[in-house]
Amino acid sequence: MIYKNDPALIQGFLEDTSNIKTGHTPGVYFPDNVTDVSKLLRESAASGKKFVIAGNGTGTTGGRIPFGDYVIAMEKLNWIEKPVTSDGNKAIMTVGAGALLEDIQKKAESFGWLYPPDPTEKLCFIGSTIANNSSGARTYKYGPTRNHIARITVVLTSGDIVDIPRGKYCAGKDDTFHLDLPFAGALEIKVPGYNLPLTSKHNAGYYSTRDMDLIDLFIGSEGTLGVIVEADLQLIPIPEKIISCLVYFSTLDDLFHFVDNAKKKTKGVDPRALEFFDCNSLGFLRKVYPEIPANTAGAVFFEEETSQEREDETLEAWFELMERFNAMTDESWIALDVDEQRAMKAFRHELPVQVNEWLSTQAESKISTDMAVPDTSFIELYNFYRHSCENHGFRYIIFGHIGNAHVHLNILPANHDEFITAKALYHDFVEKALELGGTLSAEHGIGKLKAGYLVKMFGNDGIQEMVRIKKILDPHLVLNMGNLIPEDYYQT
Repeated sequence: MIYKNDPALIQGFLEDTSNIKTGHTPGVYFPDNVTDVSKLLRESAASGKKFVIAGNGTGTTGGRIPFGDYVIAMEKLNWIEKPVTSDGNKAIMTVGAGALLEDIQKKAESFGWLYPPDPTEKLCFIGSTIANNSSGARTYKYGPTRNHIARITVVLTSGDIVDIPRGKYCAGKDDTFHLDLPFAGALEIKVPGYNLPLTSKHNAGYYSTRDMDLIDLFIGSEGTLGVIVEADLQLIPIPEKIISCLVYFSTLDDLFHFVDNAKKKTKGVDPRALEFFDCNSLGFLRKVYPEIPANTAGAVFFEEETSQEREDETLEAWFELMERFNAMTDESWIALDVDEQRAMKAFRHELPVQVNEWLSTQAESKISTDMAVPDTSFIELYNFYRHSCENHGFRYIIFGHIGNAHVHLNILPANHDEFITAKALYHDFVEKALELGGTLSAEHGIGKLKAGYLVKMFGNDGIQEMVRIKKILDPHLVLNMGNLIPEDYYQT
């Protein structure tokens, strides 16, 4: 195991995409294997060392940034085994936590399998996506990462290496997990008593449900309960055909009605992804794609899986829906082959590139949201975002996962005064989303940036439930302190 403490060599571990610039660490450990991780954590009680677990720096909430703690870099735990068929329609792929999502997806596809989770950032470590319960466009059909994890191996701060296949450790009637481990001894962990929001995406705080599986407590816990070092991913067959389309609308009313009807999955329409671009987003993209029609209120990107035999039937069903809601059909973009779909994917991913290019010329960073609400409240939240920004004269874009009632608002401040106003307005967005029964974070997690807001969502009692679980599995408070739970709450 390598240890580095040269400031020039470890600078990269003091940053991610959160724009936090005040991180610092005594040094970084690079474990070669699971045993190295176990040894580091086993010795932590005697050494007094605390650790931050570092993914590949793609997170947006500061989760991997240390403030005086040591860093455990996961990059050497990067094995990817061949898929093993579990039955005719599924396969299992065993991977190390430091394997890149992009490499995993490519290897699965080379064997004819699909790993459904598709976060936009493909250079993330798979262990981070599990610890963060990551999601993406295909989450609309397939759900988040949690739904596709068959087993994890977790190293606890006691040094125990715990293998957790789905179905082995369930809470049962007493809502309590019972573990008997070599180092930690007998542990009893009661399932949190709070309820989660009724949103189709949620990624804030420890998971809770009746008859809960222990694997789901660790998934989405952001590395605060243990270090996920290995996982079995559940794969499905690659779809025979994909239809992709970018549909423009001249009014938002037509666009929203189109989406609502597509979500009903009737008359031959069954999307796996439904994404949204507002007119301001399209304005950014016109710099690279001048063919985007003028006077466009917004656009919807959709994908549907089909077969060669059903392709024409599926297309006809979508065309009928587009015509019914006055889509700009002639100007819309349909991609039926791999090359066209690759080009459409580049279009979708160009938006953050253009926004970041614009921001590079500005003195201030953007203010962005990650809230989701129940479907019935989406229009109200969307209008609240839009009217709030327009009342303040902000430049802004709204885009993202409309199928899950989860879109991202990015406010792009022109100066420091606008930045301060927008940052204060973020509090109003949180309050509004929670008032509507929504979640503070649908996919990016809490990390260090949003820990204070998590208190608004769960209240003091809910946070103390998380503290209780944290102290059972990490009694010396060694792992990822400051993530999820504000550190002040460990003192109460």
